[in-house]
Amino acid sequence: MITIGKGSLRIKQLVQVACAGEQVQLDIGCRAALGSSRALIEKKLAAKEMIYGVDTGFGELTHVSIPLEQTRQLQQNLIRSHAVGVGNPLPSEVVRAMMLLRIQSLAQGYSGVRPQLIDTLIAMLNADLLPIVPCQGSLGASGDLVPLAHVALGACGEGWVSFQGEQKKAAIAFKKLGIDPLKLEAKEGLALINGTQLMTALGALAVHGAKRLIKHADMAAALSTDVLKGSMTHTDPRIHRLRPHPGQCRSAASIRDWMMGSEIWASHQGCKKVQDAYSLRCAPQVHGAAHDAIRYAAKIIKIEMNSVTDNPLVFAEDEEILSGGNFHGEPLAFAMDLLGIALAELANISERRTARLMDHKLSECLPPFLTQNSGLNSGFMVAQYTAAALVSENKVLAHPSSVDSIPTSANQEDHVSMGATAARHAMDILQNSRRVIAIELLCAAQGVDLHRPLKTSPKLEAVHRAIRKKIPFLDVDRVLADDVEQMNQLVASGKLIERDANAGTS
Repeated sequence: MITIGKGSLRIKQLVQVACAGEQVQLDIGCRAALGSSRALIEKKLAAKEMIYGVDTGFGELTHVSIPLEQTRQLQQNLIRSHAVGVGNPLPSEVVRAMMLLRIQSLAQGYSGVRPQLIDTLIAMLNADLLPIVPCQGSLGASGDLVPLAHVALGACGEGWVSFQGEQKKAAIAFKKLGIDPLKLEAKEGLALINGTQLMTALGALAVHGAKRLIKHADMAAALSTDVLKGSMTHTDPRIHRLRPHPGQCRSAASIRDWMMGSEIWASHQGCKKVQDAYSLRCAPQVHGAAHDAIRYAAKIIKIEMNSVTDNPLVFAEDEEILSGGNFHGEPLAFAMDLLGIALAELANISERRTARLMDHKLSECLPPFLTQNSGLNSGFMVAQYTAAALVSENKVLAHPSSVDSIPTSANQEDHVSMGATAARHAMDILQNSRRVIAIELLCAAQGVDLHRPLKTSPKLEAVHRAIRKKIPFLDVDRVLADDVEQMNQLVASGKLIERDANAGTS
């Protein structure tokens, strides 16, 4: 059980809730602040003060005053009118993360919602009653209005939800669960949809996956370097002390640690080769830059996860309600664009190492395309094609979304972040890059077998055994799509890096 509302929510906790179904509860200390902020909303409403989104219209319609008796209808209309998402439904883990983050933001007591609203969201999350949320429609300001409107629509008992593994009408799912859907009071609809929770949910999951992937990238670089009879000189700590970027030093140490004790490496000491190609020799610099980019993205995500991002904000202690722009996703848009670029570069350099493994003129006595009877067999030839296709697709996806903007709401909302697009692209790049690195690991593992009886390092031999438990040596051509997907799942699971806690961190 994870307690939310007070203190900092961590990415690891979000992953537990989103991906493993961990249950949540509201910190009891939040209820007083929630009561105070709600009381101020009702006080201002009774005094007929003009408050944006409480007794006014929205966006360019902010000048329209709404009578007291219509403020509830205003909130319901807001949810229905803003639920205009299109595209495939978001995965359940993303919706769970969105709901968790919305609860965390609202529970801090600056949004003016009743405790009952948060209780309903928690009950839905714990019961795995998840609104169906289309993936497209957010501009990243005013936050993720459209996808959050679909979350709110489901919480109000309208639209469609996923419940107990089936899609159902929301009203039927609530009846089965035995709780009432939300009936929104003044300000509550706006509080539910004005925030950055889709961007942040995708960002947190992408950062988690990126941290795991870069450890595999260091491992893959070490394995490929060894199989290609590369040097370890480029990992010498004396080199990296002279350019002490934290990620570079970490990646160099990681690659060196993976390679230490290799018989393959020992077998070619004293050879005439002076230095290796950049995809081997500069791996610490490239991977290191990605390490640092991931760390920056994680920092931004951690701040955003624990921020209040709706509008207007209720400061009960000062008896003021202030309009601002915390819903604007620019910090996230920059971070997600950078994350996507960093992951794309990990895939770029990985594919180059795979290409060297294919080319017998470059691969130090390995057969063409890593197959013993090349010509009759094509071996891993076309696995490298797939890696190249994914790398090329990443280059399109990595174009920064944050450099774009388009005005909306009759130019009231005249600059937007496109942060949700940046986050979706970062997730797509993560998935592509994981497959590229999986292909490199498959090819490098084949190279280990082809160097027998020599062994690689003890740590890389353990990785090789784990791969071979799932995927056999390629002696004759077979359908490699299954092998690639098995390897992709093995990388995604993190089981290979769990074997060595010191194999690089980020």
